[in-house]
Amino acid sequence: MIRTIALVAAVQLAATGLAVAPQLSARVAGDEIQLRVEPLDPIDPFRGAYVALDYPDLRLDREMTGEHGDVYISLVDDGSTMKAGGWSRTRPEDGTYLTCSDRDWQVECGIESWFVPQDKAHALEDAVRDGDVVATVKVDSRGHAAIVAVAADS
Repeated sequence: MIRTIALVAAVQLAATGLAVAPQLSARVAGDEIQLRVEPLDPIDPFRGAYVALDYPDLRLDREMTGEHGDVYISLVDDGSTMKAGGWSRTRPEDGTYLTCSDRDWQVECGIESWFVPQDKAHALEDAVRDGDVVATVKVDSRGHAAIVAVAADS
């Protein structure tokens, strides 16, 4: 009985580790980049300070819609931010890129939502209304990404 419980606990711990590995890898070993963002959903008082984000400079080339699965977005410098330089179904051999999926109705790269502490939510709302907002994102060598900050572009 004890062995069964220990085995179940070990399997659950391993599954949790696998689920968070890409985000953790990006946060620990990733390089910081900046991406221009637009809010997709406003801050909702019933869900807390949750913001769904859209990345206008990363929109998928609709010619790729015949297939669904992994998509790699190569990034190029665009002044103070990065933007999509191309899309591919095969992993790039070099350069900075995002590993994403278009299995659902939208392309998901793991950076589509941001939770803001309640005391900072109104300042973010004002920044979104007043001008450009950028996300600081850490990207590891495999294209896994994690948002580390969202703020008004300075």
